[in-house]
Amino acid sequence: MSLSLNPDTRRARTLPRAAPDGAVLGEAARRGIRTRLFTKYVALFVAVVAIALLANGLFEVFFYYREHKAALIRVQHEQAEAAAAKIGQFVKEIESQLGWTTQLPWSAGSIEQRRFDALRLLRQVPAITELAEVDATGRERLRVSRLAMDSIDSGVDLSHDPKFTEAVARKVFYGPVYFRRESEPYMTLAQAGPRKDAGVSIAEVNLKLIWDVVSQIKVGKNGHAYVVGPEGRLIAHPDISLVLRNTDMSGLVQVRAALADGGTMPDTLPEARNLQGQKVLTASAPIAPLHWTMFVELPVEEAYAALYAALERLALVLLAASIFAVLAGIFLARRMVGPIQALRTGAERIGGGDFAQRISIKTGDELEELADQFNHMGGRLQESYADLENKVEQRTAELRQSLNDLHAAQDRLIQTEKLASLGQLTAGIAHEIKNPLNFVNNFSSVSTELIDELNEALQTASLDGKTKEEVDELTGMLRSNLEKVVQHGKRADSIVRNMLLHSREGSGEHRPSDINAVVEESLNLAYHGARAERPAFNVTLERDFDPAAGMVDIYPQEIARVFLNLISNGFYAAAKRKENAAGAFEPTLRATTKDLGGSVEIRIRDNGTGIPPEVKEKMFNPFFTTKPAGEGTGLGLSMSHDIVVKQHGGTIDVNTEPGAFTEFIITLPRVMAAGGTSGGKT
Repeated sequence: MSLSLNPDTRRARTLPRAAPDGAVLGEAARRGIRTRLFTKYVALFVAVVAIALLANGLFEVFFYYREHKAALIRVQHEQAEAAAAKIGQFVKEIESQLGWTTQLPWSAGSIEQRRFDALRLLRQVPAITELAEVDATGRERLRVSRLAMDSIDSGVDLSHDPKFTEAVARKVFYGPVYFRRESEPYMTLAQAGPRKDAGVSIAEVNLKLIWDVVSQIKVGKNGHAYVVGPEGRLIAHPDISLVLRNTDMSGLVQVRAALADGGTMPDTLPEARNLQGQKVLTASAPIAPLHWTMFVELPVEEAYAALYAALERLALVLLAASIFAVLAGIFLARRMVGPIQALRTGAERIGGGDFAQRISIKTGDELEELADQFNHMGGRLQESYADLENKVEQRTAELRQSLNDLHAAQDRLIQTEKLASLGQLTAGIAHEIKNPLNFVNNFSSVSTELIDELNEALQTASLDGKTKEEVDELTGMLRSNLEKVVQHGKRADSIVRNMLLHSREGSGEHRPSDINAVVEESLNLAYHGARAERPAFNVTLERDFDPAAGMVDIYPQEIARVFLNLISNGFYAAAKRKENAAGAFEPTLRATTKDLGGSVEIRIRDNGTGIPPEVKEKMFNPFFTTKPAGEGTGLGLSMSHDIVVKQHGGTIDVNTEPGAFTEFIITLPRVMAAGGTSGGKT
């Protein structure tokens, strides 16, 4: 592998500031590097080795954990079953030996034979410390004990004692565990004879053998076994103090689960906590004849000690492999990063304007091919740079021409705004003239009728001829003058109508129109009209037109009337708020358009006084207005509603907050329904 940078002796003609700019770019590139390539390669090698080893170790630990846990639980189950079987066999043997004492029926001469059999039973079964025999009526006839004096025909009535009643009913009775001298566990075992007159034998059984069995069970180093009764009370435990305190084990999850499942704990609960709160692996087995349950528990820490050792070995292997990967990564990264650094340096010099720079890398791989591509790019840049200045001058001339065209368009736009303002002013003047003109025409017609009535009244009056001629001459002149007034009033009315028609652009037919242009024109007309009416008026106009709103099939002049009315109302509300505002308040009106696919939405929002809720409900009613007398007719919003909803099939709605803003929302379909009307509602 060899690499070098051999700049060509021929230098391309560059701009005076090209090299410094390139140096700045190179410095910016150096500042933009967050992680060096050398570090990335080393980290990659380490990550590959570590991930491979970690994945393998995790798989081994996972399967070893499952197998080890299953083996531990299986061994604990076997220990529990063996101990339970041993205790069950112990009780069964006592029960079998006790059964021999219930074979004979009670009679007057059998008391000595029974006493002899009882003493023999005490010698054969060391666990029985006391034996009482009761006849069929429940009277105690014989008591033989290792701890007290024997008793014959004591006559104690046991007919209502569970030891007697349960034995008669079930043949065998297993009594609860109790303790003598607070150290040795005992239980009562009663068995009825096969015949009713054979009575019942009641034995007090020393359960020390059960405690011995439980104490001798070895579960690891710190594990232990214990026996629990059907009510969850502790019967046998290596710690005899827990048994003496009559400990209730039913609060443990494993005990509740085992008692609910007949003494066998479900496989879904291999781990639980013991009385000390320590996490343990547990298994259980039922002791069939007594309804007791044998539990075997092993601390989880001890159970998983081998697993922890395996994890430590895995960590050591991973550390050693990581060190090896770091060394290998450093070696390989040095072999790879050198050519890349050469590419970086050469590319930086080419980016700085030295197009004659050539990069020489001899690695025989993709890096050498990349260097050749950089050299080819430098040659192309050197060739194309010569034409760059001409292209810049040409583009500058094009931009200058575009700027001139823009100035011309701006002049035309200003002229259009002036004309639109003049049209709005003309419309305003025409509207102002039309009302008094109507009064003139109407009163002229009424005055003509009054002259006719005057002439009729004078016909019956007694006037001389000269006076009558003068009156006729005067009434004739007055009629002639009124006719001229009516004639010229009609002419003036025609002039006003022509002024109104002249101020309204377009024809009375619907046609596709650019909705953005209509809104823009309405804004300009309304603004200049307001300025003409109140020179001191000023408002900030904001526009947000969606270019995709495009063409809409509308009556342009009618929709323009709607926009003019809403915008003028917005100006009025903003001006009223400014009059009452204490601080620096700037009136603002915002117009937006939005493409909705098959329709287009127009929003006109002002920051004026807003609309109260009681006014909002009636604002579209004809002749309803909140403006003072002489400032509004109450027809603007009603007319706008009819134009948008009835004429165009759109919707108009208002969103307002008193004292803050008012926003009118208009939705127009792109294509009007047949006939140009619709029954839509807001």
